[in-house]
Amino acid sequence: MNLEDIKTVLIIGAGTMGQQIGFQCAVSGFDVIIYDVADGMLETAKNRMEKLAGTYIASGRLTDETAGAALAKISMTTDARKAGKSADFVSESVPEDPMLKGRVFAQFNEICPAHAIFTTNTSSLVPSMFAQATGRPERFAAFHFHDTRVTRIIDIMPHPGTSPEVVEIIEAFACKIGQIPILLKTENAGYVFNAMIMELCKSAQSLAANDVASIEDIDRAWMGVMHTLVGPFGIMDSIGIDTVWKVTDYWAKIVKNPQQTKNAAFMKAYVDRGDLGEKTGKGFYTYPDPAYAKPGFVASSGDR
Repeated sequence: MNLEDIKTVLIIGAGTMGQQIGFQCAVSGFDVIIYDVADGMLETAKNRMEKLAGTYIASGRLTDETAGAALAKISMTTDARKAGKSADFVSESVPEDPMLKGRVFAQFNEICPAHAIFTTNTSSLVPSMFAQATGRPERFAAFHFHDTRVTRIIDIMPHPGTSPEVVEIIEAFACKIGQIPILLKTENAGYVFNAMIMELCKSAQSLAANDVASIEDIDRAWMGVMHTLVGPFGIMDSIGIDTVWKVTDYWAKIVKNPQQTKNAAFMKAYVDRGDLGEKTGKGFYTYPDPAYAKPGFVASSGDR
């Protein structure tokens, strides 16, 4: 199989990242099928991708014509067999649970053509945790996107059983869709950037969960010293608080660390309220005009 043989990309999971990945692939000329178990998720994904296209048009990345052509290449379905029967390349973005991911891949292994390459967009797991469950471990690797609106960096993480040929194809595919591949030499939970950002987020969660400082002041401290436009809680809002909580909760159960358990409970309160961050309009901040983005946010700490 060569890069030229990839015509149809299947996206499993219609959440925020599935939407961005699907749109990026469609912009790059691939036919895209987005699969989810819920009709409501697909309807939401359709609306958000249209909004994403508008953002790209407004920024000059796409024209009305090219954005429309990309959206026209995307189809959606809740029918797994219809979704997978013609897939050449699969990108999975379901919740951070290795058992769930394994079950989903096992299902599509029975449906997708034998040549199809399977990839996971997992944020914090490693592919060897569920490679065998995919039914095609030699054609499976982690292929992790960041926010495609602001970065082109993409992580490729093979597991020990991934075929070198498949790694080469994935790397070529990354370049084809306009991304900058970071190829890991060995498996590492959190890849490269995420491994660093997760430590930042974990520290911020601990400070807030232990009532050391307010969420705003924790972000001000980071932004004021590092001269960044956003702090760790703003970052978690953009990722999605539910996603961050799932990662935090998963590792809290694995390592059984009391502080991480406390952090997970702190995050869970937001999830239970439905305050999931930027995608719901409210998380640690309110959107579309979060306090941290307003002039003088860092300097305003003394105005209380």
